[in-house]
Amino acid sequence: MLGNSHARFLGGNPAARPVSYPVYKMTAYKKTYDTLYRIYNKHRRNYKENSYDSKQMCLMWSTDDPPDEIEGTEPFDDIENAFNICIGEDDALELYDMKLDEASKRIIEIQKRN
Repeated sequence: MLGNSHARFLGGNPAARPVSYPVYKMTAYKKTYDTLYRIYNKHRRNYKENSYDSKQMCLMWSTDDPPDEIEGTEPFDDIENAFNICIGEDDALELYDMKLDEASKRIIEIQKRN
């Protein structure tokens, strides 16, 4: 929120600030992060051992018995459908080892490539 001096400068409306590219970029990131977090929680809750919310992508799969292959698994299917992207083997392996904030940025990069 803007301070009082800024609010007066903008005609008394603290919400009336110019929209710039960084605001758009943050909005796209926030939407991506929020959607990814919902998918993450949906799958993380399937595994008792993943009860701690560390926001690590790998928690969408069992950490007691990790899958041999992650590409084409339900969490990635949900991510591909939600963001209208295709996740290849290399991206899947990298995303698996990321935290949600970093993965959100990577998903935006993948969207731009497709």
